[in-house]
Amino acid sequence: MTSNIRLIARLDIKGPNLIKGIHLEGLRIIGDPNVYARKYYDSGIDEIIYMDTVASLYGRNNLSDIVKKTVKDVYVPITVGGGIRSIDDVKFLLRCGAEKVAINTAATKNPELIKEVSRKFGSQCMVLSIEAKRKDNGWEVYTENGRQKTGLDVMDWVKIGEENEAGEILLTSVDNEGTRKGLDIELMSKASQLTDIPIIASGG
Repeated sequence: MTSNIRLIARLDIKGPNLIKGIHLEGLRIIGDPNVYARKYYDSGIDEIIYMDTVASLYGRNNLSDIVKKTVKDVYVPITVGGGIRSIDDVKFLLRCGAEKVAINTAATKNPELIKEVSRKFGSQCMVLSIEAKRKDNGWEVYTENGRQKTGLDVMDWVKIGEENEAGEILLTSVDNEGTRKGLDIELMSKASQLTDIPIIASGG
């Protein structure tokens, strides 16, 4: 486990707008994502994550224009997630200025994609995005912005991600997301004990 702490701004995007929800639902428009990215940068943020929350509706990630605008005056690493299904999708977003990609749904359907991205672009580029909801005494992996069950156990999936050479894990507690209750410390702690991969704690 690493002791380095980075502060990362996650910006959820729907169409051209920055949005905010609770449990990844009940979305409301906040404003222009590029304006907020600049504010975070000016305040000293270490990294920015852009998530396309409706990518599944379009069949692809639609954040290319937002990323291109951001990299003109924001000089921190940018991760882009949502609707990334192939090596070509990754290549396109990197050309737009992203430094990393976060993959959730496509990875659950084809874990080999994690390894393919890591080996093609470097493990530092491949972020495994995990949406976790409490289930019984553990957590289940969800996709589609916390709407779709996968049947996967989060802790098992963390280990599979490591085996497939993910460089980082973006672990989001859907139960805590948007509630301002704070992070799900138990979830983050148990996951971090299973792997040496850096975990980005998200939700709450």
